[in-house]
Amino acid sequence: MNTKIFSETDYLKRNVEKDTDGKIEYSPMEPPDAYHPTGMIAVPYEELSPFLKHLYDEHKMILQELEKFEAALLSIRKDGITKELNQKLAAFFQFLDDKIVLHHLKEERLLFPLLHERLLNKGEHSPVSAPETAVDMLEDDHIKTMQLATLCFSLMGISSRLTDAGSRTILVDTALEQGTALVELLRLHLFREDNVVFALAHKHLTTAESERMVELLKKYFSITL
Repeated sequence: MNTKIFSETDYLKRNVEKDTDGKIEYSPMEPPDAYHPTGMIAVPYEELSPFLKHLYDEHKMILQELEKFEAALLSIRKDGITKELNQKLAAFFQFLDDKIVLHHLKEERLLFPLLHERLLNKGEHSPVSAPETAVDMLEDDHIKTMQLATLCFSLMGISSRLTDAGSRTILVDTALEQGTALVELLRLHLFREDNVVFALAHKHLTTAESERMVELLKKYFSITL
């Protein structure tokens, strides 16, 4: 066997030195920051349509409740469940049922279908046989949000009924993990909507279409802007 080839060829170096034509190329070992996506150009709040401002304002309210929920999770991890902390968890899940679910419904009925169609027509989609747009990712987030919330809520409820301390601790720890994942998912989801998807809607949807969303908001949700 000719071993010279192995001593003269640095395969690792050869594979990493590629001509990227001046473009940034990310490595799986160092992916881009989710909160600093490439090409992100957020639209100032003042320039958003009334409907998008309404969604943006609700995002701020949701983030405030997320902070309270996260603080409760951290306190439980540190001090265990108390009556006060249990009430804070219950308040968040009630908020999720009353406000977050309704917020998602507004997006799914009024904004997402039209924006998804517009992005497909503009060619801003994945290059696959069944093309996906940013809207598909957001709708998937909505599903995952409810799955994580349901799991966290259920585990907390079951743990309160267990008499074995070890089993109860395991369930509470698992519930806390799911709750933390829920907080992280929702924060990133809202960031992507505020800074990426709303910019796409601002760019591609007409004034008449935005005004129609305001009309439908009143018709379907009894909300007047």
